[in-house]
Amino acid sequence: MKSLPLRFLWLPLRGVIRLLLALLILFEEWGWEPLARQLARLAQWPPLRRLEAAIGRLPAYGALAVLLLPALALLPVKIGALWLISSGRAGLGLILIVLAKLLGTAVLARLFSLTRPALMQLAWFARGYQRWSLWKAGLLGWLHASWAWRQARAMRRLLRLQWRRFRQA
Repeated sequence: MKSLPLRFLWLPLRGVIRLLLALLILFEEWGWEPLARQLARLAQWPPLRRLEAAIGRLPAYGALAVLLLPALALLPVKIGALWLISSGRAGLGLILIVLAKLLGTAVLARLFSLTRPALMQLAWFARGYQRWSLWKAGLLGWLHASWAWRQARAMRRLLRLQWRRFRQA
């Protein structure tokens, strides 16, 4: 019976954690494809095209190392942003974190598209990626089926309709 109060605390907390994870994944999904496309356009520049070709030829563990580079490269930037926040420049620190997140997502998305074939040769990576994909799909399915999501989509449709009517008037 001691675990009963903990269970009542865990259930709402689990829902909040699930919602936060779903929103984080949604943010990543929102930026992943468009940002990767923007970087692909930059890759038309011959030196970047050669670099991408070299990345695409890497063996599996080389590809894995390259995939970790954005996280390692942006770590000092994020630490600097936290320092800015702690020193009273919260706005500047938050802007730096958001920009680092956008840049990191863009680079990671592009690198993943280049290294995915090599990474899928690693059995443990392929299994983990499949599990991640299933888990992510389930979490996003839960979010899309929620009352709040359906209400937000209905509100968005209504606002778009009203905006069109306003523009036509």
